[in-house]
Formats: sequence, structure tokens, C-alpha cells
Amino acid sequence: MDLTNVDNLKIAMQMAGLKASKGLGQHFLVDRDSLEQVMAAGELDPGDTVVEIGPGLGVMTIPLTRSVKQVIAVEMDPVLADLLERDRPGNLEVRQGDIMRVALPQLPPGYKVVANIPYYLTSRIFRMFLDSNHQPALMAVLIQREVAQRITAQPGAMSVLAFSVQYYGEPAIKAEVPRHKFWPPPKVDSAVVQVRVFKEPAFPADRARLFRLVKAGFGEKRKMLKNSLAGGLNTSVQLSAALVDRAGLPPTARAQELSMKQWQQLYAAAMAESLLP
Repeated sequence: MDLTNVDNLKIAMQMAGLKASKGLGQHFLVDRDSLEQVMAAGELDPGDTVVEIGPGLGVMTIPLTRSVKQVIAVEMDPVLADLLERDRPGNLEVRQGDIMRVALPQLPPGYKVVANIPYYLTSRIFRMFLDSNHQPALMAVLIQREVAQRITAQPGAMSVLAFSVQYYGEPAIKAEVPRHKFWPPPKVDSAVVQVRVFKEPAFPADRARLFRLVKAGFGEKRKMLKNSLAGGLNTSVQLSAALVDRAGLPPTARAQELSMKQWQQLYAAAMAESLLP
């Protein structure tokens, strides 16, 4: 049964006694071309191990099993997880539970994440995988278009989320997917985002201290960096202004304007001044 056909999908859901869950953010992709665009962004090789999040009825899961060595599908809905277990291919492993809590097996180096993920989990999923000591080599995910644009933003429109992804990898929007290509249709359009994960982060840093600095910088977006840092780091404006100057940044600089190189300079200056204990 072709589950990218909305009529077939509705029949399959009815046969299983299921309804799409708003609470779980379930919006099923019902467009073959968009499905293929997500998989193409995964740059799949026959020897790959792929983690899929929220596989639903398996519209992408089964094609993935035909393309790679192993697929680990993590499904929150116990009924859907049970359906995936039935007559599953030998290279498919189904894990039932919340992706933020479920125990993943020891994944081989170079594994990939390919998924149509619930919008409400986007930031947490990126943080979970990218901030891990066992990162994927690549992520190809279908997410809300507005969030995709934020992730791929350039200096001038940066955010904590953009920094959090770009510190670990290179994101790119590979395709846009209108809302009518899902059932039930969400209220927003989506986009396929690919993140090529660096072998090492953009620059060496103590991650906890670095992200304390970044969150302080973005703490008050409308303010200049020297003012937001003063509030976020609990220091004086004079001291934070001197920090901005030591980092070689303009006195009127704002967090959203900084490049990765400038964040590196600011981090080095903050560490030299012992402002990130």
C-alpha cells in the first residue's frame, strides 16, 4: 500500500483504529517527491546505519531499509511501534518511546539521522544529537520552514539556535515542502534541512562555558552586546564593554550580528578575564 497516497493512509489509520495525535505532533507526509527529497538529503550509502525519529506507519522507514544496512526507528506511539514490528525487515530495529529518553544502542561511527520530526521537538533533537559525544555524521530532517530559516541564518540574523547548530556543523535547506503535502496539514510550511556535522566543533571550547556566554549575549536581543552580556554574566556594563573591545568587536555590536569567528574571539576574551567560571 502506497502510504504517500492520502486515501491509502486514511484507510491504514482506520484499519489500525488510529487518529493523528496533535499531542505527538503527528503530521504524515503524503507526497512521494518530498519523501525522496528527505532521503536524498541523507546521502544514503548501502553500509549506513540510520536513526529515524517518529516513523509513523513507516512511509519512509521501509524505503530506508531498502537503501541502507540498518534502520533504528524510534516511535513514541505504542500502537504505531507495534505495527512497525509486524513483518519488519531484518535490518529494522524498532524502539518504542520518547526519543529524548529512549536508550539507543551503540551506534557505529558515521551513523545518520533521517526523519520527519515533530515540530515541538526540533531544538531539543538537534541539541541531543549535536551536543553528544557520539554525534552523527549527517542529519537530514523535515522541519518547520521558519525554524529551518533560523538554523541557516547568517550574521545579522543569528540566534542561539543558529549558533547551536552551526557550531557543530554546516546546515543547508535542500527543499521546501508546502503544508498541503501532509495529512493532516499543519498550519505552517516545512523544509528539508541537511546538517553536515564537523569532525570537530567550529573552535575548541568548554561547551558549558561557551553556551553560557552565547545565551547571555542573546539574552536581550534589542540591546547591544555589552548590555546583554552585563545582565547575562552578572557583571558591570563597563566590564562587559571592555570585554567586547578586547575581542576586537565594535562597541555597538549585537549578538545576532556576530560571525562564528567573532564568537571565538569573544569567548577567548571572556576566558582570559575569568568571566566564565
